[in-house]
Amino acid sequence: MEALQCLSPTHEYYLCNHIDDIIINIDNIIEKGLGYAMKGEDVFLYVEKFTDYGKLSCQLLEHKWGGEQVEVDPRKRKPAVFTLWKAAKPNWESSWGQRVKPRWHIESSAVSAHYLSPSFVVYGGGADLKFPHHENKFAQTCAVCDDGGVSYWLHNRHVTINNDKMAKS
Repeated sequence: MEALQCLSPTHEYYLCNHIDDIIINIDNIIEKGLGYAMKGEDVFLYVEKFTDYGKLSCQLLEHKWGGEQVEVDPRKRKPAVFTLWKAAKPNWESSWGQRVKPRWHIESSAVSAHYLSPSFVVYGGGADLKFPHHENKFAQTCAVCDDGGVSYWLHNRHVTINNDKMAKS
């Protein structure tokens, strides 16, 4: 980062130090009736309970039903729910009595709220994260934080070299 003349991050975190933050967020979502836990299995968030779902990515919920690209998980009560935590190993004990592994969306929301606050001004990333990652982050943040959490979402286009998209690899 120094060679790119970028500042070092203020905070670098380890997920295992934020499990309690994540569990508090999920418990809050479940208590509000916006999500549900499958005993000993996964925890899901209902996206159809958010009138603004799709607003960030300009997607219509009725166009995003499961089964189009992959088979719908039969444990989902509705096709348009997404997973907050997944039963997996290695895993952590949750307050609702299951051993689970947090998903990327809930980790991002909980850690952002921990270091910044539940509400902050700018959140950004690549255009390829707009849907479903940022849309789901927006929905779960709205479930935890009544004002929606983020004021401005910024998305950059893909970085390319010789017309090839740079990616994680």
